[in-house]
Amino acid sequence: MLNLGSYVFAFVSLSLAVLAPSVQAHIAVYDEYWTQRQNDALQQTMESYDPNPSNVTDHLNYHAALAMETTWTVNGTRRDLRQVGNGKKKPRRGGRYRSLNAIDKCWRGDKNWDKNRKKLADCVLGFGRKTIGGKNGPFYVVTDPSDNDLLNPKPGTIRHAVTRDRPLWIIFARSMVIKLQQELIITNDKTIDGRGAKVYITGGAGLTLQFVKNVIVHNIHIKRIKSGVGGLIIDSENHFGLRTKSDGDGINIFGATNIWIDHVSMTDCSDGMIDVIMGSTAVTISNSHFTDHDEVMLFGGTNHDVIDKKMQVTVAFNHFGKRLKQRMPRVRFGMVHVVNNDYTHWNMYAIGGNMNPTIISQGNRFIAPPNENCKQVTKREYTPYPEWRLWNWQSERDYFLNGAYFVQSGKTNAWSSAPKNPIPKQFKIRPQPGTKVRSLTKDAGTLGCKPGKSC
Repeated sequence: MLNLGSYVFAFVSLSLAVLAPSVQAHIAVYDEYWTQRQNDALQQTMESYDPNPSNVTDHLNYHAALAMETTWTVNGTRRDLRQVGNGKKKPRRGGRYRSLNAIDKCWRGDKNWDKNRKKLADCVLGFGRKTIGGKNGPFYVVTDPSDNDLLNPKPGTIRHAVTRDRPLWIIFARSMVIKLQQELIITNDKTIDGRGAKVYITGGAGLTLQFVKNVIVHNIHIKRIKSGVGGLIIDSENHFGLRTKSDGDGINIFGATNIWIDHVSMTDCSDGMIDVIMGSTAVTISNSHFTDHDEVMLFGGTNHDVIDKKMQVTVAFNHFGKRLKQRMPRVRFGMVHVVNNDYTHWNMYAIGGNMNPTIISQGNRFIAPPNENCKQVTKREYTPYPEWRLWNWQSERDYFLNGAYFVQSGKTNAWSSAPKNPIPKQFKIRPQPGTKVRSLTKDAGTLGCKPGKSC
């Protein structure tokens, strides 16, 4: 049994000793507020880590199979296998939703989705499956796209919404383009729900999920994100702090838990599109579309962040599209389940990492680029073969085209990030094959949902 108190003390001591300002997510001064928020986040990391990750991957694969096998609607949550089939079933007219993946099929057939928005919170799968965002709070309607006051944001703006100290389900009164002046620092228990409008966060800084829990980001565009210069910025309802220069990440998940990023379209950020670092865990990234970028996803920030051994991330049903180069994702430590994604473009490699991460690749489609030197899906960085041959990088039911190939390593079906843990003899529930990925990811990115019509 892990002694949480001693672990927290040791990690916090190590953090204070080795963290440079560049990896402190731009907090210039750790005052009492941020110290407490960091300590709370670390405890949440320890509590959110799942010691039986195969149960989580099996749960997702079960629902993926169920969604593909039936044209019926299963009412009720998809969280618990015991609840499947408890609700009444009714046929789908026209079979439009037959090929939807398990997450989408949970909510998209409801033509009254705008009156039942919070049903979305019952649909997440993967390691972020316990995320409910702002489900337990009221709706907050963003009416104003401006971002003029970083210390006392105007009510009706997105910065005012995300810094309230209570659960909120944030929606948008109309389509809008939001140019953030500095990074948008989001607090606990928030859903940003862009359905019913075209919401663009573009030309400014990105979203910061730092030392928080329980956040959903859904159906928004994030484009051309730039680095912010820093300064005094509100970071909760009654607190502001001095921030250093931000990197220009689209979404920076830093020491955060129970996070779900779904149906987001991302293009051209200055740094990474999505970073998951510094003890973040219980994260699902799904149904999103990525284009025009170099370093797409970084999971695990540095070789010194041993807390990232607790990192568990699901990457499912996404489309990695045009003009991408690498890091889809690039992983240090931790475990990542990469399942039923469509990799149609890369210029260097698709999946890489170092520091002995566990990577389980299931049912993806990999289409290699024409360059003969870039056919390999995988890349082990800064590590000699005698070391990385023991890492658990496994491929099952992936679909390889144009010469793509995945170099496996470790023990077959080794699902644990700790080699000393028991290793199942076989996969208990097989994933949907990569040959089905095109239909599973056909609606990746933002959706054009209209009230009164199913999405």
